[in-house]
Amino acid sequence: MGAGPAGASLALLLARRGLAVDLIDATGRGGRPFRGEGLMPSGLAALAAMGLEPLPAAVRRRPLTAWSFFLDGQALFEAAEPMGSSVPCTLIDQDSLIAKLLEQAGRQPGFRFHPGQAASDLLLRDGRVAGVRLTDGTALEAELVVACDGRDSLLRRRGGLELESAPSPLDVLWFRLESPGAAGVLDWLAGRFVTVVGASGSYALFPSARGGVQLGWAVAPAPGPAGPAGPAAWAELWANDAPEALARLLRELPAAAVQGPVRLPVRVGLCPRWQRPGLLLLGDAAHPMSPLRAQGINMALRDALVAARHLGPALLDGDPGAIDAAAAAVVAERRPEIRRIQALQEQEARRADLLRRRHRLRGLLARTARWSGPLLARRWLASQRPLRDGTAAIARDPGAAAMIG
Repeated sequence: MGAGPAGASLALLLARRGLAVDLIDATGRGGRPFRGEGLMPSGLAALAAMGLEPLPAAVRRRPLTAWSFFLDGQALFEAAEPMGSSVPCTLIDQDSLIAKLLEQAGRQPGFRFHPGQAASDLLLRDGRVAGVRLTDGTALEAELVVACDGRDSLLRRRGGLELESAPSPLDVLWFRLESPGAAGVLDWLAGRFVTVVGASGSYALFPSARGGVQLGWAVAPAPGPAGPAGPAAWAELWANDAPEALARLLRELPAAAVQGPVRLPVRVGLCPRWQRPGLLLLGDAAHPMSPLRAQGINMALRDALVAARHLGPALLDGDPGAIDAAAAAVVAERRPEIRRIQALQEQEARRADLLRRRHRLRGLLARTARWSGPLLARRWLASQRPLRDGTAAIARDPGAAAMIG
């Protein structure tokens, strides 16, 4: 259930093993205006293990060149990619990646896709989940239901699996700066992911793999104020804390180039239990991730790869006890990495929130950037390795060769 990165890739991996797989997705084939684009080396490694390396030409992508940080308009430090990893972080158009996964899955005889369909409930038999009921009344029976239906998962609630949410200090307002109006900003970025923190607030902007620029502005969780009204007022707010060259380009943005904002509530959590007999949660349904360092798509792909390795043989065997044992093995293997990554994200969020709130500290760091910047850069780089490369080894999928090309 759910044709995001976790659901689409797991459906492909299981169908490639000869299993009958139904993939149900309520949103149909239309893309969302704002999706995570950052594929860390950990996510790229998962795609390689699936046989999608190099990425097919149809998947729009843009490798990052560096990460740059500015405080009160002053450059603090910059870290060039790949920062010690084997490959650079790469921005991808998630919709085109999912389309490629669905195309590959569609070549498998046992795969069926149900776009524009939603589940209304779980089917139960003798206390075991035995399938799903769709909103049109159709009952689909299954030996296992895998809920990849996002942080607000209906199937998680219907299955009685609770989410333990962690407090979040922020929400994110997402904007798109469309070309050609944003061409100047795009050229200034030069492939960098840029974070700006100042008296007015904090935001990050980066070149989108779909074209133009994505910009995320951190705000207090709802129901706090969303900010100024109108593109010109937003551009002026961003420019107030930007370095001079960027500030000039932001003030020159035509109103038609600024799309948004769309408020994305930041919800972070972890389910104590990801499964019950006949049901398994993966991706954001099991562990909603913070947007910091783009971990959602990366952890979802790694979830799917591990799940296919454990579930494939058990589902082929068809024994319910073996299927539940395999689902338990998935949870046991994935939970430690998720816990570690979420802890690292929380540390980054606290540091960012400290800089937003402590004006004197931010000003001191900006004034002393010549010597404080290199010190902070070394500390930041040391904390990034597990966020970039993951904390667990992953194995190549047996059917990976079938996908190359």
